[in-house]
Amino acid sequence: MDEVRIVDTTLRDGDISLWAYGMTTGMMLPVLRHMDEAGFDSMEFFLSLRFKKFVREHKEDPWDWLRLGTKEIKKTRLRYHGGLHSGFEWIPDCVRRLVIQTVGKYGIDLTRTSNYWNDFVALGEETRELRKLGMETVVNLIYSISPRHTDAYYAQKARDAAAIKPYRICFKDVGGMLTPERTRTLVQLIKQATGDIPLEFHAHCNNGLAPFNLLEAVKEGIRIVHTAIPPLANGPSQPSIFNVASNLRALGYLPSVNLGALPPVREHFSSIAANGGLPVGAPREYDQHWYQHQVPGGMISNLRHQLKLMGKEHKLQEVLEETAQVRAELGYPIMVTPFAQFVGSQAAINVILGERYKEVTDQVIQYAVGLWGREGSDNMEAEIRAKILDRPRAREIERIEHPEPTLDQVRRQYGGPHLSDEDLLLRFYAGPEFVDALKNTPVRENLLNAGRPLVRLIEELSKKKLRHVFIRKGDFSLTVRQNRSVSKNCQAV
Repeated sequence: MDEVRIVDTTLRDGDISLWAYGMTTGMMLPVLRHMDEAGFDSMEFFLSLRFKKFVREHKEDPWDWLRLGTKEIKKTRLRYHGGLHSGFEWIPDCVRRLVIQTVGKYGIDLTRTSNYWNDFVALGEETRELRKLGMETVVNLIYSISPRHTDAYYAQKARDAAAIKPYRICFKDVGGMLTPERTRTLVQLIKQATGDIPLEFHAHCNNGLAPFNLLEAVKEGIRIVHTAIPPLANGPSQPSIFNVASNLRALGYLPSVNLGALPPVREHFSSIAANGGLPVGAPREYDQHWYQHQVPGGMISNLRHQLKLMGKEHKLQEVLEETAQVRAELGYPIMVTPFAQFVGSQAAINVILGERYKEVTDQVIQYAVGLWGREGSDNMEAEIRAKILDRPRAREIERIEHPEPTLDQVRRQYGGPHLSDEDLLLRFYAGPEFVDALKNTPVRENLLNAGRPLVRLIEELSKKKLRHVFIRKGDFSLTVRQNRSVSKNCQAV
C-alpha cells in the first residue's frame, strides 16, 4: 500500500479559518502531547500575524505559544508559516530576518510561503535567503481562476518552481475553487514539470469539494496532503483528518497517522467551541457563486468578524458579491494574502459607505501605483485606476520612500540595546504601549482541559498547598480535602 503523509493545519489554518485567530496559548497546550502522538509529517504552528492579535486582543505574549508549546512537542516537526516578504505592510528587511532567526531559536526550521503573483524568480531569492537563516522552504503554487490562469500558465509556473529547487512544492487551492476534473489535469501537468521534487496538496473546503479534490490529487501521485482536526476542519478550513484517512484506506492507500491519539483533541476543541460560542467546521454544499468572489478560507471568518464588530454582519453576502466585482476591476489578482485582504477590505468599504471607491485603503492605492508589482497595476481597468489615483492621498503615497534601517537603528527606536529580540519584535508589530500593558497581565499557561474540566481542576488543585476546597454549582457540590498523612493525596467527598 502506498503511504500518504499528513501535514496538520489545525493550530494555524484551522484557527485562522474558523476562529479568526481566536485560539489562545492556554487553549492549545492541553492537547499538544496527543497531537504529537499522531505521527504527522509536520504541524503548522506559528506565524508573525499572531504578534498583534495576541498582544492587543488576547492580552497575551505570543512568544509563550512558542516557548510553552515547543516543550510539549517531542516527535513532530513544527512549521512556521510565511517568508521574508509576506504580509500587508512594509516591514524593514532586518526585522523580517529577525523574525525568522528568533522563531528558529525554538527549533522550527521549516516554513511554507507564497509569492502573490506566483513569481518564482522572486521566491528563488527568498528561499535562498531563508536557507541561509536556517529555514527550509515549501513554496506554494497557488491556484486561481481567471482568463489569465490557463493550463499553459500553470505548466510554466510549475517549471519555474522546480527551477529554484525548494524543499517541497505545495499546490495550494486557497479559495476552494478546484474541481476533481481540474485537479486531475493540473496535478498531471505539475508532476511532469517538477520531476522528483516532493509535492504537497493544500485545499480549503469553502465549496464542499476539497475532500474529493484531495483524493484525486493522491490518485495522480501526490503523497503529502494537508488536513485539520474537527471542529477546526471543514467549513472554510481543510478536510477532516478522520474523513480523509477513512477514504484513503478505502481506496487502498495507507495514511501515515495514528488516529487513536486524536479523539481527545477533537473533544477538547469541541468543548471550547461550545463554551465560547466559537464556530464549528461542517461539510458544505456546493455553491456556484463561490467561483465569482473566490474569497479564501481564512478570510471569510475575518470578514464576518469585522462586520460583526460594526453591527453589519448581515451585509456579508453583499460584500462577497462586491468582492467579485472589485477583483475584476483590479485585474484579477490571485485571491491570496495580501491581495485577498486588499480586495475584500475595499469591497466591504464600498458596501458600508454605499458608494463605490468613495474611500480607498492605502493598500489599494499602493496596488494601483504599482508598489505591489506592475502586473497588478498594468491589468487594472483604466477608469477604476484613474479614480483611485485621483486623490491627494495617492500623490502622497507615490512620494513615500522606505529607507532600510539597520537592526540597531530599529532597536534604538523601540527601546534601546537592552531589548531582547522577542521584546523588540513585539513592540515593532504590536506597539510599545500594548506590550507595556502586558507586564501587568499574568501569564495564563494553564487552561482546564475542556473535555474533562472537573478532572483537570482536581488535578491542578492537588498541586496547591490547600487543606480544604469547596465547589458548588446549582445542585452539585464537591469537597476536596487534603489527606494529612499523605500530603499530595486528595480525597473527594
